[in-house]
Amino acid sequence: MTNSGLQTTTIPLYLPDPHATLPQYADDEPAHDSFGRRINYLRISLTDRCNFRCVYCMPAVGTQFLPRPELLTTDELLLVVRAAAAAGFQKIRLTGGEPTLRPDLVEIVTAIKATPGITHVAMTTNALRLAKLAQPLKEAGLDRVNISIDTLDPAKFRQVTRGGKLDMVWEGIQAADQVGLHPIKLNAVVVRGLNDEEVPQLAALTLRYPWEMRFIEVMPLTGVADVAEDGVVKSGELIAQLEQIHGPLEDLGLAPTDSARRYRIPGAKGKLGFISAVSDPFCATCNRMRLTADGRLHLCLLRDNELDLRAAIRGGASQAQIEQLVRHAVAMKPWGHGLPEHVLPTLRGMSQLGG
Repeated sequence: MTNSGLQTTTIPLYLPDPHATLPQYADDEPAHDSFGRRINYLRISLTDRCNFRCVYCMPAVGTQFLPRPELLTTDELLLVVRAAAAAGFQKIRLTGGEPTLRPDLVEIVTAIKATPGITHVAMTTNALRLAKLAQPLKEAGLDRVNISIDTLDPAKFRQVTRGGKLDMVWEGIQAADQVGLHPIKLNAVVVRGLNDEEVPQLAALTLRYPWEMRFIEVMPLTGVADVAEDGVVKSGELIAQLEQIHGPLEDLGLAPTDSARRYRIPGAKGKLGFISAVSDPFCATCNRMRLTADGRLHLCLLRDNELDLRAAIRGGASQAQIEQLVRHAVAMKPWGHGLPEHVLPTLRGMSQLGG
């Protein structure tokens, strides 16, 4: 038992017998889970590798990356996208690890955007390679980007990322802005004692730029649970801190199925967003699932439940059969994560799930 009262208890992994007869789901309507939520947002991890080693995402040593034969090929990945689109998924977000490390990223974006039913393709990136990739990605059909930036201090940035260069990330942000990958959202994971004092400076970016600066509560995922144990800074604390500086923030509310509650500093060009997965979970409006780089549908970020699509694909499953497995995964999606029951996920770290 940790000081925060959380224990690392494994939630049973759900991997259906590939030879079992699964329920037959209607294929003429969008997929809904057993709680009536429409699940239409798929976050796809293109790789588990990253060119940073952020302290809240990946341990300093000991990370074992997947052998390349275990990763989905591009054709396999696009088969899942088509099956998911047939099941009613409309939004795709490309994540990692770091998605820009995938050599065929532009081709993947082009193919996904051309998939019938897919209306929106976004990407979460550390922006280290974005200065060169922003224009070709925009031309390929990428709609917008979320960019991780946890501090504006170069030395602190090197500490948080274990070696990253802030100036290169800033060049990537500027390139994304110039080519029109809007709205640009900047993500900062706030960790007490590491970068919580940086919040006012990061929030002040919205006074100058029409971007959304989002503050995320650190989550206790595998490999970094010790960071989260004493590192969580609740969103309410950050809002109070900013209101001491700027006065009352304008509450813009919580958009349906969005994870961030939005505010605005009076007179600002941009917005603030607060993602409170620990202190104020948004499970009731969750509309997403995750596809890992090795082909598992991960049903909830903070649970271990998964369904293996790679085995089915390599066993010769058709697109229609993969669609049925996607619908089955949606039907099995849990109501919410296990933190209120003091249960931590143990199967995968953030670098394997992409947040």
